[in-house]
Order: sequence, then C-alpha cells, then structure tokens
Amino acid sequence: MPSTRRTARQADLLERLVALLTAEGFSALTLDDLAERLRCSKTTLYQLARSKQGLVVEAVKHYFRGATEAVEKRVAQTVDPSDRVRVYLTTVAEQLRPLSRRFLDDVADFPPAREVYEANTRMAAERVRQLIAEGVSGGAFRDVHTAFVGEVAAATMRQIQQGELKARTGLTDAEAYEQLASLIVHAVSS
Repeated sequence: MPSTRRTARQADLLERLVALLTAEGFSALTLDDLAERLRCSKTTLYQLARSKQGLVVEAVKHYFRGATEAVEKRVAQTVDPSDRVRVYLTTVAEQLRPLSRRFLDDVADFPPAREVYEANTRMAAERVRQLIAEGVSGGAFRDVHTAFVGEVAAATMRQIQQGELKARTGLTDAEAYEQLASLIVHAVSS
C-alpha cells in the first residue's frame, strides 16, 4: 500500500500529475501515457497509488485539498462577515478556474473521482452555512435558515462546475460565483 508520507520526489510527481490531469483530463490517458508524459516509470507511479484509477483519485483529492487550504487562507484574512462570504465564493472560483472542461467531464464520468468532487461541494456548502451563521450570530446578517441558504449555494455551485449555468446564462464560472456571492450577501443582509 502506498505511503501517505511522501518523499520530495513523490510530492513533485503528484504536483506534476495534478497539473497534467487538470489540464487535459484523464479518461484517454493510459498508465503508460502517464509514465511517459511525467518522465518516470510505472513503478514510480505505483508508489503514489496501485492503479490508474487510484492515481486519479489521489490527484483529485490532492487538488481539492490544496484548493481548500488556499480558500481558507483568504477567508482567514478577512474580517467583515459579508466580505468573508464573498471572498469564500470568489476564491473557490479562482481555484476552479484552471480546471479544464475535459477534466471536469472526466471527473463527472468516473464515480470515485466524482465522489471526491461531490464531497468537496458538500463541504463548501457547509462552509457557506457556517459563514452565514457567524454573520447571523454577530448581528451582521438577518436571521435566515442557514441550511437552506447553504443548499441553494451547493446546488448553484454544482451547476456552475458542471457547466450548466454557463450554457444557460453565458456567465463564466468566475462571474457566476461573483453573482452567487452577491445574491447570498444581499439575501442575508440586515
């Protein structure tokens, strides 16, 4: 079983794997393709995961773990409750911007990767609920049903990430997240 503690070489390989997969997707790539493109042996790849499917899941988890850290770092630097919601959603958009449509489609078509993606969307909805609840308890927001607002945010995030909102509205992902942030902030403001 691959170790969860990675060497510097393995960490670098995982970063390069994430960059490759997020740019080009993964459904058309074989393990041989990955080894060739990353200039390593299949044995080296097997140190990260036991199969191509395992590598994909590791890469998706790694990407979302890093994105979550970046989002939370920005939120931690923000004090105003309205700005915290806005910063959270716009930073999520920034973190999703580098993901190619091919990668997102491949994730949607591969259940283990889709589960990671969906779990991150659920965590994002929970985080929006928390940020709103903090604003309500601090008196910055009116008393709203935070779970409902979180579910509306989650449903919208899924539509943004699946390309549905772009198809129906013409908004880019970043624009859609900005609109979502504005909608939520205005809806909960006192």
